[in-house]
Amino acid sequence: MLQKIDSRGITGLDATDGENCSNPMNPISRSLLPFTAFLSLMLVAPAGAAPSAPEIDGLVARSLVSMGDPSRLAQAFARAARGGRFVVGVIGGSITQGAKATAPEHRYPNLVAQWWRDAFPKAEVSLVNAGIGATGSNYGALRVQRDLLAAQPDFVIVEYACNDGDSPTCAETLEGLVRQILKQPNAPAVLILFMTRRTGGNTQEQHARIGTHYHLPMVSFRDGLWPKVKAGELKMDDFLADEVHPNDFGHAIAARCVTHLLEAARSAPPTNERTDLLPAPLTTDAYEHTALQEAADLKPVASQGWTFRPDLKAWHAEEPGSTLEFSVKGRSILLMSHVIRGAMGRAKTQVDDQSPKIIDGWFSGTWGGYRNTTVLAEGLAPEAPHRIKIELLEEKNPESTGRGFSLYGLGEAGVP
Repeated sequence: MLQKIDSRGITGLDATDGENCSNPMNPISRSLLPFTAFLSLMLVAPAGAAPSAPEIDGLVARSLVSMGDPSRLAQAFARAARGGRFVVGVIGGSITQGAKATAPEHRYPNLVAQWWRDAFPKAEVSLVNAGIGATGSNYGALRVQRDLLAAQPDFVIVEYACNDGDSPTCAETLEGLVRQILKQPNAPAVLILFMTRRTGGNTQEQHARIGTHYHLPMVSFRDGLWPKVKAGELKMDDFLADEVHPNDFGHAIAARCVTHLLEAARSAPPTNERTDLLPAPLTTDAYEHTALQEAADLKPVASQGWTFRPDLKAWHAEEPGSTLEFSVKGRSILLMSHVIRGAMGRAKTQVDDQSPKIIDGWFSGTWGGYRNTTVLAEGLAPEAPHRIKIELLEEKNPESTGRGFSLYGLGEAGVP
């Protein structure tokens, strides 16, 4: 029996030293936490020997990777100061979605939005949380127009450092996502947030290339925390609830790292930089131009043995040999499918006459299911229609109890 999924295809949740607090790039390097802010952090601090105020000060100071070009932030501050509608937007994985926070008000995006309310009481601040667990910036680039930019955000946090793989491909997908945000008519300010896995790993090296190219403000929870954890002076258990998700205290610290940069930018001298100009892409512009068809919108050109299941929000088949075909345009074609430790099988996918790819709907994780995004083909002629064929296979993982396969949607990058 397949589990029902929510509207976004999720049944479960995801899967540098710098001690000097007098960093010249860090205008707020001392007394980072006012007493009232420190008290609020202590309300969600771990039991026992919680990190001290100086330790938190040091962590927050180390988290500042780059102030970037502050001109877009300056414009956002001016809009907020004038009052009226102001939208804080966030996009990322399950950390941004709020996994392991005990209440919405303890999530880092909610805490950052509250900073804007407190700093600019005339503004009518709302929060758009476009986090989806166990998804990367590839799916983010496909859905950002629908899930975030339709709300015309004024300030956006992008957080994918724990979901993306550490590869140049993830720099390409993040760049496309960032370019889509930056080219919006209202010139929103964009900040990149690097969170951390328990091991200290993330995709910061690849993502920071994009942040540097576009002169974006960047904050690293990892850089703030990991050096002291590695030295045995701080405990990861005080900040993370599992292998990757922050607890309430970790969310509060991540938010504080972000607002520390915002306070520094707010106190910086005004600039006259142009915010409507974009440099040429560092990697590719393919993911700047995307299209997304969720399962309900897909129109097969041929189907045998597959049916659209409204309860699953997916095209689904269970009989080996079932085939499904579509025709799409784009330089790259991506497929989204459901993966879970359940009665799931494997599907063979093929674009035109290219070599087929096998996608497994089963995995060994026990934390739930997720939306898997697979690149089926790249470097295609964007103007020509391309045929996608999906065939359910007889073979399956030996531990799987069935051969089901659920198609959530298709995406295209580099669309004409």
